[in-house]
Amino acid sequence: MKKIVVVLLALALVLPLAACNKTEDPGKDPGTDPGKEKDTYELALVTDIGTIDDKSFNQGAWEGLKKYAEEKKITYKYYQPAEKTDAAYLDAIDLAVEGGAKLIVCPGFLFEPAVYEAQDLYPEIKFILLDGSPNDGDWSAGMPTYRIENNVYSVFYAEEQAGFLAGYAAVKDGYTKLGFMGGMAVPAVVRFGYGYVQGAEYAAKELGIKAIEIMYHYTGGFDATPEAQALAASWYEAGTEVIFACGGAVGNSVMAAAEVADKAVIGVDVDQSAESDTVITSSMKQLSISVYDGITAFYAGNFPGGKSVTLDATVDGIALPMESSKFETFTQEDYDAIFKDLVDGNIEILKDTEQTDAADIPVEVTTVKFVG
Repeated sequence: MKKIVVVLLALALVLPLAACNKTEDPGKDPGTDPGKEKDTYELALVTDIGTIDDKSFNQGAWEGLKKYAEEKKITYKYYQPAEKTDAAYLDAIDLAVEGGAKLIVCPGFLFEPAVYEAQDLYPEIKFILLDGSPNDGDWSAGMPTYRIENNVYSVFYAEEQAGFLAGYAAVKDGYTKLGFMGGMAVPAVVRFGYGYVQGAEYAAKELGIKAIEIMYHYTGGFDATPEAQALAASWYEAGTEVIFACGGAVGNSVMAAAEVADKAVIGVDVDQSAESDTVITSSMKQLSISVYDGITAFYAGNFPGGKSVTLDATVDGIALPMESSKFETFTQEDYDAIFKDLVDGNIEILKDTEQTDAADIPVEVTTVKFVG
């Protein structure tokens, strides 16, 4: 009897520990092969800040991986780092490798140092790094060391073009008092904002509008906060008609304010129209498509490793979701025309490498009010 009690007590101690070490639930897993060891996952994604249902960057990347895996019946799983540190990101990559991953998607520039190290630790594993290029993260000398090996495919997006389309469409649709609320002032967010300002200016000139106002702010993070909602509410109350919410869950704060004020929101990264009736369009990166295409290339034997590419309008790397957009006067024909101009190189858009502050972008009819 005593032996039975001891065994039960031991099990009671071990089971909670096992539960603590369990990784995120992968959801559907249609691709498990009977001949493979149980609980191995061939395709993996490590989340950036947030989760795979963040209605933004993580979700867009996850949808591309999930789509390919389910179509081809390949096992897949995501891993969520314990915290926002290089070590935690690398730990999550280690778990993915231990779990049998052959290809790992890392969505976001914060993965740059972790992938820099992982590309050497796991030369047989392929990595798709979105919005970043592998570097050692050492900024002490002013610039880190960049190096990309043949097992890493680095993907950037022309956010300035995506932001341009959003600003252009908003003004063409009749809005003249705009807002831009970004998250952290990282290069991708900055490019979205700069493009937004220039798109609004371009449309205003086409229409002969004499004055466009843009409120401009970075929250410093990617979370939904009472402060972000309060600031958005104050902008709407002061006359702002539409806010480009460019910062992950920051968008939820802006949408909440817009719902109360009966005003409009522009989403970011993915089509966010389902999030709120206030979302009139979204400034999208084609995240799911680029991840899907990268995985397709891997299985076709021509993984584009050792390369860093920027996906722009010429390869449909950015877009507005016209089918779900709630424009009143901006038409599909208007969109097709301005998109063609981007593809043909007829429009020059300044980005973060040319300007250091949104207020310094050369405009004639647009006033940018930077809110610190």
